[in-house]
Amino acid sequence: MKKDKKITRRSFLKGTAAGTAALAIPVGTADASVWEAFFQQHFKEMDDDEKAQVIARLEKEYKKRYKRDFSIKTTEALPGVLFGYGLDLSRCIGCRRCVYACVKENNQSRDPQIQWISVLRFEKGEKFVSNLEEADKYYYPEKVPEDEYFYMPVQCQQCENPPCVKVCPTKATWKEPDGIVVIDYNWCIGCRFCMAACPYGARHFNLKTPRIREEEINPNTHYLGNRPRFQGVVEKCTFCIQRTRGNPGRYPACVEICPVGARKFGNLLDPESEIRYCIENKRVFRLKEDLNTSPKFYYFFAT
Repeated sequence: MKKDKKITRRSFLKGTAAGTAALAIPVGTADASVWEAFFQQHFKEMDDDEKAQVIARLEKEYKKRYKRDFSIKTTEALPGVLFGYGLDLSRCIGCRRCVYACVKENNQSRDPQIQWISVLRFEKGEKFVSNLEEADKYYYPEKVPEDEYFYMPVQCQQCENPPCVKVCPTKATWKEPDGIVVIDYNWCIGCRFCMAACPYGARHFNLKTPRIREEEINPNTHYLGNRPRFQGVVEKCTFCIQRTRGNPGRYPACVEICPVGARKFGNLLDPESEIRYCIENKRVFRLKEDLNTSPKFYYFFAT
């Protein structure tokens, strides 16, 4: 007996009609959940009952894979909230604790390794804003911070005018009312147009099936955020949507873990929020503003 060929959403979507689709999955090799996943509606088009059915199926699949009970939220954006992020470059010490906390919280693959946050190292005095691509991403000193360097973490800038959204052919990615740019992994076909369009290198492709040990998995997830991904899809930071959309919401994991308080997060529409104070009272800049992406990620110097 021939071994069944592994079917991905990309290979399935190569079919342009129901007849072609039927040929894409050999008869008798696909159970009901596989067909349901392929024909699943776009998240924005599903009603509450349809979402509940999808969540039930996914929780069952994840439990089988990771031997853990999963909770997958579909919490919507809170009214009157537009999330913004601040990062104090005068405080960042380059310890990368934000990177490790993000990986743990958001179920990023350990093998092959995927990290949503990159901490860049620059020599002091370097014109870093226009030189991101040549920054030192891999540094291993005995201690940080180093006297002759400073550090700049980079992740998804949650643009108000995101170029990644414009180029997606399946509308698998979009900007939510609270400003978070999200991805419906079940609609991503892995074309990577969004990665090419992103000027910040903030999107990451699962070339292989992500590997996470059962004891490392975080079962508290959101459909549009940190639920386990699969081979052939793109992923990115979502401001820890599974945390921040609570009422009251929590900080993203990277904000909570920062040992020097360099990271700030809050509601841009709230004049009393810490992020608004930073924007109005600090020397603030945004990356590549000339591209008209309007990031909601603000860098500043407190001293």
